[in-house]
Amino acid sequence: MTGWTTESLGQLCEIKTGRKDVNQGNPEGKYPFFTCAREHTFSDEFSFEGEALLIAGNGDVGNTSYFKGKFEAYQRTYVLMGFDRVLPRYLFRVLNGTLKNVLYDKKLGNTMPYIKKGMLTDFPIPLPPLPEQKRIVAILDEAFAGIDAAVANTEKNLANARELFESYLNAVFTQNGDGWVEKKLGEMCERVTKGSSPKWQGIEYVEKPGVLFVTSENVGTNQMLFNKIKYVEEAFNQKDSKSILKRGDVLTNIVGASIGRTAVYDRDDLANINQAVCLLRCEPDRLTNTYLAYLLNSPFFKQILHDNEIDNARANLSLGFFKGLTIPVPPVEKQVSIVAEIDALREQTQRLESIYQRKLEALAELKQSILQKAFAGELTALPEKQIEEAVA
Repeated sequence: MTGWTTESLGQLCEIKTGRKDVNQGNPEGKYPFFTCAREHTFSDEFSFEGEALLIAGNGDVGNTSYFKGKFEAYQRTYVLMGFDRVLPRYLFRVLNGTLKNVLYDKKLGNTMPYIKKGMLTDFPIPLPPLPEQKRIVAILDEAFAGIDAAVANTEKNLANARELFESYLNAVFTQNGDGWVEKKLGEMCERVTKGSSPKWQGIEYVEKPGVLFVTSENVGTNQMLFNKIKYVEEAFNQKDSKSILKRGDVLTNIVGASIGRTAVYDRDDLANINQAVCLLRCEPDRLTNTYLAYLLNSPFFKQILHDNEIDNARANLSLGFFKGLTIPVPPVEKQVSIVAEIDALREQTQRLESIYQRKLEALAELKQSILQKAFAGELTALPEKQIEEAVA
């Protein structure tokens, strides 16, 4: 590492902030407008011109972009220009590979994370001589072009697998066959209800043991999610007996951004739901729970749910809506066979998703490995073999 030094970012460039409010952007504008979002928007005006790095100062803190030309910047976006002894593309590679992770534990604020200018000014930069910077940039650009292409292809395959599954769901629940009838959901369920807030009942949250308190966070798409578990006093189970859960109950979210997310409750714990979750207890000789869960999770029926949301401030669905919702109902034997076919396709889809996710993780790890070698002065040549193995 002959000739390498470590310099603070503030010694290598000017660090300014933008001047515009985020609402001054125009999607039809001529100039890129860099806010703190991952993707830039546009503006009718520009305040900066030249080669620059843009760093998100709040929200997606540390997200770094490179741009050359005329552009606009949001007042919480840091603009790096006036580079001294450092190539902008080299500095971009350093910051893009390390800054977000380093700032993650240092960022301020809870609701809206943010950083201060000093955190950037003092950020250490490994600095080789200019010829070495050029060589490193050339190697990284070539290596990352191949990796980025592999990432894009893998993400496309992942999206295609999910779309195939959703298309199959739509086909099943929109093309009724012999013996199918249209029924209101309320006629096919023993119970359609929702829970309530413990605070309304004077009930406190407690540590386990207690009554498992299922919220919309616990209701995923075709699966229950118990990585975040809450418990309430046992008295709540008695005060809100209508929302006591049984294994096999269908739960669907009826408030907020996760409206329509549906799963079958698969535990035997003493449990209740809150006011953001609807309980649908099917009459098993007429409607199977897994058939109903797949139906409500289909894109076609999710759209019906979203089309019937009320209260734009906090979108929600009423119990009356669910009771009156018309659904296609085949004979129970057919429901069972449909679920078996969907289960098989879902298993294949999940297997493919797992493969693609592992590949994306491997590609991300390869990028970090190459960056670490580059900024430690150990990147002597393009790691062709590693890249070929990762993108295969």
